[in-house]
Amino acid sequence: MTVHSDVLIVGAGPVGVLNALGLARQGVSVRLLEAEPAIVQSPRAMVYHWSVLEGLERLGVMEEALRTGFAKQDYTYLVYATGERIDYSLDVLEGRVRYPFNLHLGQHQLAEIALRQLAELGVPVHFGTRLTGLTQDDSSVTVTAQTPEGEATFSAGWVIGTDGARSAVREAVGLTFDGMTWDERFVATNIRYDFEAHGYGRSTMQVDPTYGAIIAKIDDSGLWRCTYCEDRSLPEESVPDRMPEIFQKLLPGGGEFELVQYSPYRMHQRAASSMRAGRVLLAGDAAHATNPTGGLGLTSGLFDTYVLYDALAAVVTGRAGDEVLDRYADVRRRMFVDVASPMASENKRFVYHSTDPVRLEADLERLRLMVKDERLQVERFMGTKKLETPPLV
Repeated sequence: MTVHSDVLIVGAGPVGVLNALGLARQGVSVRLLEAEPAIVQSPRAMVYHWSVLEGLERLGVMEEALRTGFAKQDYTYLVYATGERIDYSLDVLEGRVRYPFNLHLGQHQLAEIALRQLAELGVPVHFGTRLTGLTQDDSSVTVTAQTPEGEATFSAGWVIGTDGARSAVREAVGLTFDGMTWDERFVATNIRYDFEAHGYGRSTMQVDPTYGAIIAKIDDSGLWRCTYCEDRSLPEESVPDRMPEIFQKLLPGGGEFELVQYSPYRMHQRAASSMRAGRVLLAGDAAHATNPTGGLGLTSGLFDTYVLYDALAAVVTGRAGDEVLDRYADVRRRMFVDVASPMASENKRFVYHSTDPVRLEADLERLRLMVKDERLQVERFMGTKKLETPPLV
């Protein structure tokens, strides 16, 4: 038996569940498929820039997200070789924007919040359901999937692929994933270590070509995210064997730490050849992948979401023609390729690859001037707002 819905979403990360929530709140029948048996708990994105928080409020998840995570304003750039600290804060946005802070919250926690709301709305979510085939015609899309009970068939008027950088949806419709893969491997770790006792800001960018790292507080239990990079030619299976030596140098004081979780992964700067193929749309990492320095991958995915669910709901309910989805596909792809990806690449260069002392000094001098000039601080913080697309309907 084939199960039908207006929209089928493949992938239950934050982008998938929030698109489902936005569509369901507008009366669109939606169904969600996820290949994994549950929401993935491994270390992934955890910082939500101030610029995406109003979108979370519109979806009705901001209040619980803020109760579960915490608001944060402080930033630190720390030069590992010299110990120089450059501190600044989002408090300069107070009175200028609705939410003058960032939210720290594991992406799995945001997904779980949205899933609870989807359950209240009666939206079916199928875990352990892996896409095996996809066909479409002028009026519908048919998806086959392997489930714990065997093969199942789903049909929908539209499909949204939010199933990550290795998207089965993108592959099924023949879209390419153009760009490059970095030579380094990132290793995201969740560790318990008292960074605050050493004066670290709750978001610290440690600048060094060997011991560069992004260090951010996850919660009030003493859990922190520390992401460093290493040569991708080193064996992935021995990542934990190398950690003690790396952390002995990387951590302030070289003290004892507790490793809670870790996740090694390749980094890309890639974009799908299109974010639309007929009745199939892509969003988030399925549409574009970036190195995570600066948190622009999740930010881009959320800004995809905020315009996509409104546009698709308007198409499904007859309030707009499907040409609005071509506009979505075009503008969001260009936003990533032309703005987000270059920004993330520059962030990565500065934190992890500042090998030229003259260029490093010039970069640091710009930061020193910024912290003395409120106008420059506001301009810097407004950078992530540039990734937003105004409503398309």
